Formats: sequence, structure tokens, C-alpha cells
Amino acid sequence: MASLRKRTQAPKPALDAKIVPKKRPRSKKRKSEDYSDTQCEKCGSGEYPSELLLCDECDRGFHLFCLRPVLVAVPRGSWFCPSCSNQQNPPNLTLVQTKIVDFFRIQRSSRPAEKLTQECKKKRRRTGGLVMSKKRRKLLPFIPTEDSDRRLEQMASLATALNATGAEFSNELTYIPGMAPRSANCATLERDGMQVMSKDDTETLNLCKNMMERGECPPLMVVFDPREGFTVEADRCIRDLTIITEYIGDVDFLKNREHDDGDSMMTLLTAADISKSLVICPDKRSNIARFINGINNHVQGGKKKQNVKCLRFDVNGECRVLLIASRDIRKGERLYYDYNGYENEYPTEHFV
Repeated sequence: MASLRKRTQAPKPALDAKIVPKKRPRSKKRKSEDYSDTQCEKCGSGEYPSELLLCDECDRGFHLFCLRPVLVAVPRGSWFCPSCSNQQNPPNLTLVQTKIVDFFRIQRSSRPAEKLTQECKKKRRRTGGLVMSKKRRKLLPFIPTEDSDRRLEQMASLATALNATGAEFSNELTYIPGMAPRSANCATLERDGMQVMSKDDTETLNLCKNMMERGECPPLMVVFDPREGFTVEADRCIRDLTIITEYIGDVDFLKNREHDDGDSMMTLLTAADISKSLVICPDKRSNIARFINGINNHVQGGKKKQNVKCLRFDVNGECRVLLIASRDIRKGERLYYDYNGYENEYPTEHFV
């Protein structure tokens, strides 16, 4: 399999002093107020001033990496600490089938769900088994949960997370006017070459896409954790080499996003000519891939949490990014992958 690829590095704060919030008319005294002795409310330290945020309401300081969930980059505009923002779990989307169907634009089919699940299992038998070569192991399709009510809950959990982050659901890479055109997504431009997806694996990927269109989602649940934010759990056992999902979002040139403070951009194409390099930006359109968290690859036990790998493929001449199970995943286990792979450019040292 191809080596793991790095996620695009989030820009680091450029300020050398503490980050002072925007002045408000009510706080005229702030003009003369000295913030040099501000300390983090969590760790009590005044070190790392360029990563110390001040709440726009109470003026208390918080390190980006001491917050839970961790903030990877300085947010734009006003920022309020957890106490002042009355941070609570996002409201769950009501489990109304018609609402879920419309949200995910599910294609209504007259074919029974049981028959579709059987087709998926047949495909798994064709691609799995002990006779697989260790050098060329085939990818497996996910097996949806048989219980339609449970699948509804799974989709509702994703819809809740997308609504809370202000994004709409998409399961295909999108090309928006003013950003990178589809013609720019050319796998032959990859600097070191890109692994070509085999015919069998392409069929498996298409099967997963078709199941999603019919409302047969991966057996995953999005949950909100006070320390990690939105995160993804396996809702049934998932076998090694199973396709979890494709990384989805708007495709843009990396040069347009060099100063973007988004923390979810994914490398799509690393071209020899850096002006042709592409990234996936899931801030406006995305799927469940956006909520799968990364490991802290700066600590000894970080790698033990990893159960998903990020791989890029040449699929019919275009670059695609897949998240694939790197080992058997137990039901209830949270999903993690390495944002950096063999490199250490993305700031993961403060990840939980």
C-alpha cells in the first residue's frame, strides 16, 4: 500500500505577543490595560504568549492547547471562553426519516435493504479470504448496520455534527468557481507518483458510494466529547482494510490556502510545481471523514490508538483520498489516524 500522507499544516499564529481581543466600546479601560502578566486559566502559566487567547468577554487567558477541545489555530473574529459561551453539547437532529432522507439526498429505492446488504456481503467474500496475497491485499466494502432504525440514528449523529459546524453533507469532491477546476485534479502531476487503484478496488469504492446514495451508511456514530470535540466511533466491528469513507470537501489550490486558519484541510495533490498542488477543504461541504480525529504522534502511546490510515489513489486519472481501517476495529472503539504519516509538520503535540 502507498505510504501515509500528511495533512496540510495549519498556519501558526504570527504574533509574538499575547493575542489581544478586539476592543469593544464598553471597555475603554482596555486601551491602557497591561496584559503582560496574563496567565492561562488551565495550566497557570504565562509561557507561549503567541498561543495565549484572551476571552472577549471576561479577559481571562487560555492556551490554545489547554482548551478542550484543543484549538489548533487562532480563531478569526471574537472568541469566548467555555464559561462565557455557555458551551454545551449541540442539539441532536430529530429522528424524522423524511428529514434525514432529504438531508443526505438519499435515493429512494424499491429494492429491499436486506437484499442490498446481501450484495455487500457477497462482494466482501469475493475480495476477502485467506487466499489474498500479502503483497496485494484488496480493499473491503463497509457492511451497513442491518437495523434501519439504527442506521437512521447513525445518519442523524452525522447531520447533527454537520449542522453544528455549519457544513452541508457531500459525498463527492466539489469544484467551485473561483477555486481549483476539476481539470486541475490530474494524478499524473503527483511529484513522486501516485498508486493507481486497481479495478477490483475501484468497484469496491463505487459499491460504497452507491450504498451511501441508498441510505446504507457506514456503521459509524458521531459523538461529542468535551475534550476532543466531535469524534467518530465504530457502531459495529469493522475488519482490517475496510473502506471507512472518502475524504470529501471543496478542492482548491494550496497557494490559495496558505494563510487559511482551517484545521481540517487535507492534501490531495503534491505537484512538483507547487502552484499546481491541491488541498481538500471540508469547511463548507463534507462527510463523516471531517470528524475522525488524529493521534498525538509526539508521545510514545500515540501510535497505539491509530486504527485508520489515510491513502491517496489515482482513480481513473484523478486523485482521491481514502480512510481505510488499518486493523480490526471493535464496536465502540473511536477512530484515529495520523495526520502526518512519516512527517511531523502538523501540530499534534497537544492532541488528546
